[in-house]
Amino acid sequence: MNPSLFLQVLRARFGLFALALCVTVVATLAVSILLPKSYRATSSLVLDRRESQSLSDALNAYVSPLERAAQLQTQVDIIKSPKVAHKVVDSLQLAKRPEVRESFADATGGSGTIEDWLAEALSRDLEVETSQSSVIHISYKSGNAADAATYANAFAQAYMDTTLELRVDPTRQAATWFDEQLQTLRRDMESAQQRLTAYQREHGIVSTDEKFDEEYARLTDLSAQLARAQERNVELQARSQLVQQSMRRGASLDDIPEVRDDADVRDLKARLLEGETNLRVLATRVGDNHPEYRRQQAENNYRRTALNAEMAKVAASTSGTLSEGQSREAELAAAVAAQRARVLDLKASRDGLGVLVRNVQTAQNAYETAMQRSVVNRVESRASQANAALLAPAVAPRQAFRPNLLLNGALAVVVGLMLGVALVMLREMTDRRVHSVQDLADIAQAPLLGEIIAWNASDRVRLPGPVAALRRLQ
Repeated sequence: MNPSLFLQVLRARFGLFALALCVTVVATLAVSILLPKSYRATSSLVLDRRESQSLSDALNAYVSPLERAAQLQTQVDIIKSPKVAHKVVDSLQLAKRPEVRESFADATGGSGTIEDWLAEALSRDLEVETSQSSVIHISYKSGNAADAATYANAFAQAYMDTTLELRVDPTRQAATWFDEQLQTLRRDMESAQQRLTAYQREHGIVSTDEKFDEEYARLTDLSAQLARAQERNVELQARSQLVQQSMRRGASLDDIPEVRDDADVRDLKARLLEGETNLRVLATRVGDNHPEYRRQQAENNYRRTALNAEMAKVAASTSGTLSEGQSREAELAAAVAAQRARVLDLKASRDGLGVLVRNVQTAQNAYETAMQRSVVNRVESRASQANAALLAPAVAPRQAFRPNLLLNGALAVVVGLMLGVALVMLREMTDRRVHSVQDLADIAQAPLLGEIIAWNASDRVRLPGPVAALRRLQ
């Protein structure tokens, strides 16, 4: 159906269309007026995570948007929980009203508790809305405007009381538990300290670190002396072996490096060489029998005898020095072994003492941590302020929330228009009439030659084509 034909059909059956529209609008308005009125009051709360009555910084940490959304949803669930509804029932003393008891008896026959029944009934008319902010809107619907505001404010106050209770009760129980544990931890710390003191008294330990460092330094010095003695003995042994080998071969003592390099031997050699030189000079000047010559010759013999004795002494001293070095090495080795044993004993004592010291520190740390937690829980268990505040209390609304006459009227107009169009089309399909020349041509399936319309003599409009010819025939 084209638009022009639809308008012709609507014009032809406009009465039916108008009747359907008027009946729909009037019926909707009448029903809206007769329906009981419903009022909705809203109370707004603002959440604040900053805790002024808490010693813990965990509540003031950064919260991501997802965590904030989860926290808001948690608060919404708390508001809708039966616990909050029961608090509203208790705060308003609804269970003590005679009319409420009668309604409960009629609705349930006395089964169950009236508090549960009232809590469930109140939750059905409760609405909680949140947004991207920290504000929560608590709305309540009731047939009485004052009751709607009363219940909305009661739910807001019950929620704040519940959050405070959920915060205080666990901390109060934790504070009691920590107080009990502190006694045990204090006894453990005192026992560990007593064991440490007894161990120090038994081993005569005052300052393990200083004493250990001193004994260890002494061990290090003795070890260094022993190493030097061992090196010197190795050198002396090599020199003694070289002297003995030279003497067994019949070599002159003057060929032995240790004898040749001795300072006294070199000094005696120099003095002997000087005497020999003087003796040669005297031999050329005064002769062999001159007293001066004989005196110098006797002095040279004495120096040669002293030199030989000194070289023999030096050669023999290598064995004695080696023996003394070996004795010194043995004494140092014994001293090092004794000092090492002393250091090991002190280390064992220090290790045992260290275990006891760590036990004392662990017990002390546990006690201090428990004390801090106990203080935090004891302070938070006395909190009197919830983390939510009443932003805007609910007031009794002046206008009803439902029914909405303007909205219902607009919907009735839309539904009436659709219903009128539907009735017109239905009527058109059951009672088919010719509304235009095109309809006649479509029904007769014949070509259109002309159209006869009403004409007055005063109409002087010239019509072209077949229509003008028919007018002239008239």
